[in-house]
Amino acid sequence: MNNAVGEVQTILLLGGTSDIGTAIVARAVQPYTRTVVLACRDTAKGEHSAAALRRDGLTVEVVAFDGADTAGHQALIDGVATRHGDIDLAVVAFAALGDPDITRQDAQAAAALTQVDFVGAVSSIVAVGNRLREQGHGSIVVLSSVAGERVRAANPAYGASKAGLDGFCQGYGDWLAEQGARMLVVRPGFVHSAMTDGMKPAPFATTPDKVAEVTVKALRGRRRTVWAPPVLQLVFSALRHLPGPVWRRLPLS
Repeated sequence: MNNAVGEVQTILLLGGTSDIGTAIVARAVQPYTRTVVLACRDTAKGEHSAAALRRDGLTVEVVAFDGADTAGHQALIDGVATRHGDIDLAVVAFAALGDPDITRQDAQAAAALTQVDFVGAVSSIVAVGNRLREQGHGSIVVLSSVAGERVRAANPAYGASKAGLDGFCQGYGDWLAEQGARMLVVRPGFVHSAMTDGMKPAPFATTPDKVAEVTVKALRGRRRTVWAPPVLQLVFSALRHLPGPVWRRLPLS
């Protein structure tokens, strides 16, 4: 539970090796934070992330987590709460970009990507939400994407997954607020990270630490949705209304 001055004491990161996720956790850790749990598929890599976070008085645990294993999500969340008490902040940061040259043509590959990025994310959010509702407090940060604002031909399976996830979170977040918990949806643009290594940066490209800075500021300001960088909100307020023929001619689509 948050302490007397509102500092989070237990943080859970689903996607424990995510560059953006670990940057958010690093900024969210406060002097009285006592536990961070990194849940990830590659636990060896997760231990490297944990080593960078550990300090005196802060326990960092690494646990195995598979976004596609929806049947195990609730048990994992409940296990974290059993070991460490209330979850004050959960960050949902796992996702796969996939290879659009494959997912645009291979039905099974497209289904596998959306199983992780949409179905798995929704499952894990509901599992965390169940715990937060039982506690009567807590926050969930969900990494959406500007890719979901208007899905591009460049990667439709990924973009559609983020569009669906963002829409789910808007509705679920409203319902969750009635239960005493809250949700923050983060919409980053292109982020220089391991996921995008080797890709051509889009305009207004940013870094994991900059996304983390915007995210933690929004958490403290009780925001519901935030863009990273913030200028993208203005950019997409125009882009989402472009006629289809114009949109399709843009180099980003």
